[in-house]
Amino acid sequence: MTHKKKIFAISGSTRPHSSNEAILKMIAGLYADMVDIQIYNQLDKLPHFNPRVEDEHVSQEVRDLRNHIREADGILICTPEYIFSLPGALKTALEWTVSTTVFSGKPFAFIVASGLGEKAFESLELIMNTLLQYTIRDDAKLLIQGARSKVDAGGSIDAGLTTDIRRLVDALITQMG
Repeated sequence: MTHKKKIFAISGSTRPHSSNEAILKMIAGLYADMVDIQIYNQLDKLPHFNPRVEDEHVSQEVRDLRNHIREADGILICTPEYIFSLPGALKTALEWTVSTTVFSGKPFAFIVASGLGEKAFESLELIMNTLLQYTIRDDAKLLIQGARSKVDAGGSIDAGLTTDIRRLVDALITQMG
């Protein structure tokens, strides 16, 4: 019996029951038979990034984050946009990985689900192209504008959007081999 591939999914929102978390939960449900998806919602537990902290002295939360990324077969980020940028907690998490190679060459996809989201989309793409050390495939990135009108409080997602999300996750799984 072969083991299922593991996707480490990071919600960029620290708000409980956010649209981003609902999207990740929907993906986990749709793909439960194919892959194990671990949704990380501990961004608010990470300390502020401090480049002076040596790797051997980082907090357990930072070590855990790095290990989850390292052990995953693929990474998926779903995030909102805050004030035309990435949420600070997500940026902090990514900054804690800069001194490592945990993202290098790792299969990756991302979704920005927000009101507009264009600036967060551009920013996350630039940051991740650097951390991954490759250019993210077009089919592995998705901008969902007007997310609150497409994902309701109960986690129901617009059918057309579900098709787009499936296309993205299928691309990530293909990258994972």
